[in-house]
Order: sequence, then C-alpha cells, then structure tokens
Amino acid sequence: MRVAIVGGTGALGLGLAVRLARAGVEVVIGSRSDARAREAEHQVLRAVPGALARGAIWDRAADAGEVVVIAVPAAAQEATIRFLAPHLQGKVVVDATVSLDPSDPTSAAPPPEGSCALRARTLLPPEVGLVAAFHTLSGRLLADVDRPVTADALLCGDDPEAKETVAGLCERMGIRPVDVGPLAKSVVLEALTGILIGLNRRYRRRHVGVRFTGLSDPSSPPPLAAWGISGR
Repeated sequence: MRVAIVGGTGALGLGLAVRLARAGVEVVIGSRSDARAREAEHQVLRAVPGALARGAIWDRAADAGEVVVIAVPAAAQEATIRFLAPHLQGKVVVDATVSLDPSDPTSAAPPPEGSCALRARTLLPPEVGLVAAFHTLSGRLLADVDRPVTADALLCGDDPEAKETVAGLCERMGIRPVDVGPLAKSVVLEALTGILIGLNRRYRRRHVGVRFTGLSDPSSPPPLAAWGISGR
C-alpha cells in the first residue's frame, strides 16, 4: 500500500508520514514546493532510517498514492482538490481538513456545506472513496515514534470499503480506529478539533486526544459509550 499525503510538510501531514513509515507503509509526501517536499522526505528518513519515503510535487504525489490524504489548511482545500481531482480517480481519499475561526481557533468555522469533508465530497469525482479522519490526532505526537498514541482515530464516511482501508492503516500505525458513522458526522469530528485545542490550552498539555471507553470491538459499538480524554 502506498499512501500519498498532500500537505505533508505541515504538522499533521508530516506526523502521519513518519508514523506510517515506521509501520512499513510506503509514503509519498506532497507539497506545492519541490524543495519543501524533499526536506520533508529527509525529515522522515531521519526519524525512520531506511523508510520507504519520498517527496514530490502535489500532483505527482497524488498520482503515486493508492490512498491520498488531504492535510492542507482549510483556506487551500477547495483549490487543492479542484487541482488534484483528475489525479484522484478511483482512489481512497482521506480528508483531514478543519476550518477554525481565525480569531478563536477553539471554535469551528465550517463552510456552507457543513464541514470541510462534505465540501470535499462535492468537489471529488463520485467514484472516489472519501473518508474523514485524523482530525483529533496530534501531528507532533504522531511524529514522535517512540511514544504510543493512546487516542482513538475517529473516522467517518459513506463508503464501507474505503473506511475499512483507512481503518487498516490506523491499525498498522498502532492506533485504534473507531467508525463513528456516515460522512455527515464529519461536522462533529471537525468541531472536536477546536475543543481539543482549548483543552490543550486550559490544562497546559500538548497532545490531548479523544478515546472512547466501553468499546471492546469498535466495529460493533455498544448502545452507549462514554467520552474519554487522553493526553500529556
């Protein structure tokens, strides 16, 4: 499996690249700048010597990936997806974009569609398997491969096979995937990011995450589950 990360030079994208590379997954780190892509490649290789990792311009990265993660700022999401759409035919796309209020990053500022993932659905070819995921994971924690990730990876989407693919990648990284439902639930997932930023500030933490309790098998959720908070 080859995973391309568009926006792979940002904190989340680079963290995912490092953690995936550590799990033995081949990664292509995409950036608008070839120089920045190559620098990110070197960062991954320093963290994981011998990793199957390389940097590339966005469209070449998207061409190379079987799974393509979109981890760009919300302001760049629409233009990025419009540009890459021809390169995403038949692929699994993971949207990790979050739109936050510039004046208060603890609050969501969703686009008219309701969430960045729902906006992505309107921009992508219909045969693309779209999954919203990774919003609530700390990029810096992901990049610290000597530390376990105790938070869950919450994901949602309308394509069961695409969700299964993304869940498998989470498991390879040692992160428990939790399927929270259809793509419409991305409204909640994206809003959680702002809440976690607020918790990090309030409790002077850096890697606060979300973990569900009461789930022995995330694929068969019980009627009720309680929120759990993890982080240091």
